Amino acid sequence: MVHVDLNKYRPYIIIGCIVLFALLTLWTRGIPSEGLVTAEGVNLLGNDPWYSLRQVEQTVANFPNYAWFDHMTLYPTGDAIHWGPLFAEIIAALCILVGASTRPEIMVVACWVPPLMAVAMVPVTYLLAKKIADWKTGLIAAGLIAVISGNYAYRSLFGFVDHHIAETLFSALFALAYIVALQTARSSPLSPKNLDTLKIPVITSALAGIAYLLGFYNMPTMILFALIVAAFTLVQFILDFLQGRSSEYLALVNTVTFAVAIVGVAATGFPHPGISLIFYTVGHVIAYAGLIAGTLALYGLSVYLQGRPKYYYPGALLAVAAITVAVLYVALPDIYNLLIWNLIYFFTASATTTTVQEAMPWSFAAAWMTFHWGLVLAAGGAAVLIWQCRERANPAHIFVLIWSGIILASTAAHVRYEYYLASNIALLAAVFAGAVLNMGWKDVTRLIGTGSSASAAPNAPEKQEEPARKGKKGERTAESRKAKAPSKNQPDYLKVGAFALVAIVTLFFAGASLQGNIALATSAKYGGMNSQWMEALEWMGSNTPDPGVDYYAIVNPETFTYPEESYGVMSWWDYGHWITFISKRIPNNNPFQHGVSGPNGSAAYLVSTSEEAANQILDNIGTRYVITDIDLVTAKFHAPATWADPDVAQERFQPHYLLPVSAGSTSYQAVPFNNQSYYLTMAVRLHNFDGSMTDPTAPVIYAEYLEPATANTSYPVIIRTEQMNATAGAAAVEEYNKNAPAGAGATLLNMYYQFQGNSILQPLERVPALRHYRLVHESPQNIFGNAGEDGPDLKAVKIFEYVPGATIKGEGIIEVPVVTNTGREFTYRQESINGTFVVPYATSGWSGEVKTTGPYRIVGTGQTFDVTEEDIQQGRTIN
Repeated sequence: MVHVDLNKYRPYIIIGCIVLFALLTLWTRGIPSEGLVTAEGVNLLGNDPWYSLRQVEQTVANFPNYAWFDHMTLYPTGDAIHWGPLFAEIIAALCILVGASTRPEIMVVACWVPPLMAVAMVPVTYLLAKKIADWKTGLIAAGLIAVISGNYAYRSLFGFVDHHIAETLFSALFALAYIVALQTARSSPLSPKNLDTLKIPVITSALAGIAYLLGFYNMPTMILFALIVAAFTLVQFILDFLQGRSSEYLALVNTVTFAVAIVGVAATGFPHPGISLIFYTVGHVIAYAGLIAGTLALYGLSVYLQGRPKYYYPGALLAVAAITVAVLYVALPDIYNLLIWNLIYFFTASATTTTVQEAMPWSFAAAWMTFHWGLVLAAGGAAVLIWQCRERANPAHIFVLIWSGIILASTAAHVRYEYYLASNIALLAAVFAGAVLNMGWKDVTRLIGTGSSASAAPNAPEKQEEPARKGKKGERTAESRKAKAPSKNQPDYLKVGAFALVAIVTLFFAGASLQGNIALATSAKYGGMNSQWMEALEWMGSNTPDPGVDYYAIVNPETFTYPEESYGVMSWWDYGHWITFISKRIPNNNPFQHGVSGPNGSAAYLVSTSEEAANQILDNIGTRYVITDIDLVTAKFHAPATWADPDVAQERFQPHYLLPVSAGSTSYQAVPFNNQSYYLTMAVRLHNFDGSMTDPTAPVIYAEYLEPATANTSYPVIIRTEQMNATAGAAAVEEYNKNAPAGAGATLLNMYYQFQGNSILQPLERVPALRHYRLVHESPQNIFGNAGEDGPDLKAVKIFEYVPGATIKGEGIIEVPVVTNTGREFTYRQESINGTFVVPYATSGWSGEVKTTGPYRIVGTGQTFDVTEEDIQQGRTIN
């Protein structure tokens, strides 16, 4: 039989496999393009990609300049940009290179950049795995990173134009460069007297510094990898000391790498003030200088303690660390906060951050859904690296273990880091699979009868037998070993079984991940911005006054002032970037969670139950339009409630009560209900009631309950319920509470939205009208479906204008018939306050789509009034 020498063709096999994996990556990431590309451009996925495209357009128009401040968001102050220019500059350069100048062309070019960066991850991951193991492990890792799913896959899809995939790529590139620098320096006989011995280690370390800068210019989050290096350096110094090995290679690599980083950071300047690490400030220089100083101190201490008992070194480090932290805390609190407090804060979560999807903690269920058997394989890979370091610590292995551990902890704290972790899962899973492949390959080939030496795994030569030790004991040991050893051609079935099991699990992991990626990409074809929002924002861009600000300009925050005609748009922060990009209007808050909290934040406005307080917020921040949607008053309502008051959150408006799981059951479940405060919030009064006075028309729930302290429970326990009309219910509550037993009470409730759809339209008591808000546009979709003539008709997105309003003197209730742009008819009703009405709709002189179809009429008297648009805008008194 002729044996083919595969080693001769190995380079071509490796290149071919990497190309195939790269093409597979590109194909799966490109699937959404079939549905997202339109004549107007691309219907991007998520929220942040719309802002990335805004930055790309701005960068193309001003290339190569980059805006560190944006006047088209966070009115009336504008907002600082806290990430770097690299991602936007790469896309802008490509657009200029291929001649993409229109919005649709720029969008298409930009949408292919994340898939291409995912393609670049394939060779980078191959080289990483090859450096810490061998080429077979590299190919396995390259294959796994091509198919691994979850946030990593989603954020590298066509249509998700954001810097997340660039974060993963450049951080992995840094890890590769740093490992190469470690291996080069450790294997070189370093000598300051012979500069030739330093040349290659210095060059590779400098390249690691450049790789770090690429990540830094993309996102300041790259500081996380400085933390990884710092943790690795500490551990490796201790291991080297315990093993009696010099750590001068660590001193060289860290000094050069982060000296390059310092030079690069300083060369580009500091666009943000202060010493924060989450912005581009001088704080990064301080941190990198501290890392270098710490490394040199560790090296100096190891030299000083050389020859002393081994426990001296870790003991001394512990003492020095405690003293350093204490000194920083007392003498340099700013540096303490920069280096210590920020580290603690990073791995914690607050109530408000849990309302942000990517900032939520990572649950085990979510981890298993994303990586499933990859987690098991990765744990095996970590065990393999630890086992291989048991006698002689391998710095590359230690670095990978610490890198993976810190990224895992980061992901547990904030789910957004899952796309970083994908690289570690692929790498460690491949290490485990590759180790088992090498261990069992010979036995598998023996089992299938393909020979021995010719079929041995490449790069895994047969282990030479150890010579028997001298003496009778050594001879007996050798003889017994020989007697117990299987015959030359007899496979070890345990190794064969391990090989088969790991191969099956790895293939299953890869196959399931690929299937998940295809499903994810296919569903993304139908994703993008909600069509109702698109319609509403396109209308806003064409039918509201121009704010008088150049959308493409790069402005100086020190000298820029908004023109008098400018204004803000109030909505929830999720929609801020859509407003900027589609409407070219200026939102008062944005998905950076800026403009959300505080007395003038969107959260306080949307859940305010006082129109006067809400109006004051809009006056303070220069708002002219308010946009609401159905999610804001249902699925997302908890978010503004939580941001407005994290301690109480939505319980003020949607309290939980304990109810029996079923009739007669002794088991209880917590069920949310809507109370009257929910119906009084600005978001609900605008979206559900069009700002009109609304009376209850459906039965309400009369509930008697025991207080938590009385029932010894976490929530009140409902002991009796009855459906009543609102008037009878209010009377029953008053009567019960007059003589309620201690620790008991009665209240009126309504069903939570998910339990009864139209309950959001049924208040428990009268809801007063809003006097300064008029509906100017609504999207066409009725969220209740094709409702009949008597059915509810609630639109998905609504736009209101905040106006001074005209004053009419009178008593009672005034009303005016209104027809919207969709043909929906409603009557705006308002009850007088102190003998006056303040009305927001004009009955003449108004050219908008939402129109009145008659004059204002005071109910009961029949007195009518005509109100002009000028009256509304000037705040005139009519009579």
